[in-house]
Formats: sequence, C-alpha cells, structure tokens
Amino acid sequence: MTSADRWTTRRIRLIQALNDRGIRLLHLADVAVIYLTLIAVTGLLSLVRADFNAWAHLPRYWWSYAIITALHLAVFYVGGLYDRDPRLGSRSGLPKIVMLVWLSSLIAGLVSWLLGEFLIPRSILLAYALVAPLGLAANRRLSRWLRTGYEGPPRVLLVGDDRGVELATRHLRDTQAPVFVAGSCPTVDGLEKYVEALDATDVLLLDGRHLEHLYAGPLARLEQAGVAALQVVSAHDSLLGLRSIGEIGGIPYVALSSHVLRPSQARIKRWMDLAILALTAPLTVPVLAFTTAYVALVVGRPLLFVQLRAGREGKPFRMLKFRSMRLGAEAEGDPVQAAVNDPRVVRGMGWIRQTRLDELPQLWNVVRGEMSIVGPRPERPEELLAYEQQIPGYGRRHQVPPGITGLAQVYGHYHTDPEYKLGHDLHYLANWSPVLDLQILARTAWVVITRRA
Repeated sequence: MTSADRWTTRRIRLIQALNDRGIRLLHLADVAVIYLTLIAVTGLLSLVRADFNAWAHLPRYWWSYAIITALHLAVFYVGGLYDRDPRLGSRSGLPKIVMLVWLSSLIAGLVSWLLGEFLIPRSILLAYALVAPLGLAANRRLSRWLRTGYEGPPRVLLVGDDRGVELATRHLRDTQAPVFVAGSCPTVDGLEKYVEALDATDVLLLDGRHLEHLYAGPLARLEQAGVAALQVVSAHDSLLGLRSIGEIGGIPYVALSSHVLRPSQARIKRWMDLAILALTAPLTVPVLAFTTAYVALVVGRPLLFVQLRAGREGKPFRMLKFRSMRLGAEAEGDPVQAAVNDPRVVRGMGWIRQTRLDELPQLWNVVRGEMSIVGPRPERPEELLAYEQQIPGYGRRHQVPPGITGLAQVYGHYHTDPEYKLGHDLHYLANWSPVLDLQILARTAWVVITRRA
C-alpha cells in the first residue's frame, strides 16, 4: 500500500469515527464560519466607525461567540440543515440557510434582551446575519463537491419505456452537475436486483404506472439502502396540487419517500415528548393520582391491564392501561375487539374510557421510549399480521413509535376502517412537524372534552 493509499484509508476511518459519534465535518466547518465571521464583522465595523471599543472588547466576546455558535448549530440541526442531501437533483440551500441564520440571530437577540444586555452589539449581530449565509452555503457546496469526488457522480437507473428513457437520458446529459445513467428497465419488476447489479444510487420513474408496485415494500428497502427514488411529474400530475417540485436537466420530479422521519426529526420528536411530559407534570400527576384511586375503588386489583402491542418496526412491547373491564374478559379464546356499550366494561368505568383517562399509564411507556405522545396507535401483533396481509403498506405506520393519540384518532372514529386509518397515519408521517403534533394534542383535548367516540 502506497503512502497516498494509507493517508486515504486513515482519512476515511477518521470521518467514519466522527460520523459514528454524530459529528460531521460540515459541523466543524460551520463552527469555523460562524466564529470567524463574528470576529471579522467585529473588526470591520470597528475600522469603518473608527471606533475601536468593540475591537478592544473582543476578548470579552469569546464566550458570547461560543454561545451564539452553539445556538446556531442547535437551530440548524432542528431545521434539518445537517440531513444528508440527495445525490440527484440537489437544490440550492441558500434560502433555507438565510431563514435559519436569521432565526438563530433573532433568538440570540431575544435571549440577550431577556438577560438585560446583549451578548454582542446589535450592529455586529445584524451585519453577521447578512454575511454568514454566504459562507455557510459555500460549506455545503464544498461538501457536495468532496462527496462527488469521493463517491463519484450519481448513478441513475431509469424506469420506463424506450422513448421515455431516450428522452430522459438526453436531458440528463445537459445537467451542470455530472450524472451517469447506469442503465434502464421497462418496469419495477426485479427493480432491486437491477439497482444492485448496476450499483445505482438513484431510481428515476418516468411515469406513474409503477407506483402501486413500488409502494408496499421495495421503496422502503431502497430507502434503507440509501437509494433515492424520484418520480417524473407529468402534465396530469398537476391535478394533485403538488407544491414542492424539483428539477434536474429540465425534468420536473418529486422525491418519493416511505415516510420515515429523518434522524434529526426523530430526535426532535423524542425531545418534544420529554419536554411535554415535564411541562404537563403539574397537571397529569394529580389527574393520574385521582384516576388511580378511583380505579382502585371501582375496579379493584389488578389496577393495570397489560397487553402485548406492536411497537416501532413491529417489535412487541408491554402497553399499560387502567383496567376498565371485568377480569377474564378475553379468557375464553381469541382477543375480542371492544364495542360501543361493551357489556364487559365495569359499571362506573364508562366515563373513564370515554375521556381516555384509562390511557394515562401509557405515559410510562413514553418515558421508556416505547411510545410517543402522538403517533399511530399500537396494534396487537396478531392483528398487525392480518392487516399487513389485507392492506398493502400497512406496516409503514410502524416506522415510528406508536402514540397515545394520533391523527387517525382525532379525525377518524373508533370504528373507522383500518384502511382509512392508515391513510391518516401515513399522512401524519409524510407531513410530521412539531406544529402538527401540537395541533393533534389540541384536537385530542377537544375530543376528550366532547367525549366523541
């Protein structure tokens, strides 16, 4: 092995070790840009004003700069700025960077105002917010350039008829960024074998006929393998009201997704769960204590009903509920679905079920990370198997932790068909945001108050 090969191997190992610890070189490059920009802006404003007070006080700003830098990295992380870009059709991230830099600067100014003094002068913060996005955007261009040099250009597999393949190939040759057409196939039959044989990094579907066959399983497996799937947008697709359309070589496309939350989104959702638990503890703890005492008085022991449910990726966990039915309600055979005015419900426990107070013990499942506050409701493993056989794509709803409440629960009804509930659940995964979770929680409160079944 030559010295150049040894250096390349060491560099790859170093990058992999940093990535395993959640640190990307892009993080370090952003730290350098933010810190150096703050220093440069401080010096330039001092020279322009012939006022060297700011420059003289620069050592006092070191810690302020560190706080502002950490704040920016946190906002960038939450905003998805560190999610890995697709290889094909990458868009300019400058508008998003500008928005996040200004948001971070606004938060820094607000924190300074609340503390009674600014971390740094407002003029420096304002000038920094105007200049920094350019350096941060340059970091991402450099990152994409290094990635292309290390991994090579995107290798695209085209799926469609001969005319569509020829037309797309001609357009892809016109792109500024290098794109290599690895091959083509007429349908998605055996698609994963084509991808593996051609070492494709991206799949471009040239018409919408293949979506149904790609939907249930292959798309998720491609996504897990790091292969992006794109769908060309045709004229009649405009009837769907698509709002976010990309472009590569003049070809309009939308990125297909199996609705898995990005790693940053999954972490934000978990932090949000823990924050909500902490903030609502003064309310939930007394209600939990009251409900526990009431159930003990009306139902007796055991207080809890423990049932095996399918969690994230279908892994079973023990879900907790307050017991509201008589003992042995399912002892005679297979599990029995609860019904309206179910005769097995203990007298005096109907209102507990209607107000969802029997679900309160699941807060412990949330603490343990087995559930989320908002998400698709967990199914019994035996029901999950049956639903997956009957409804293509049903397993996708288990790509996130199940929830105490969810979109299907607040907009559907107790006896809404599972296929319709799946539509709500997948819509939730595709459009997840912290705001959506808060909207569902507010809607849940209304459902509980009105005792809607």
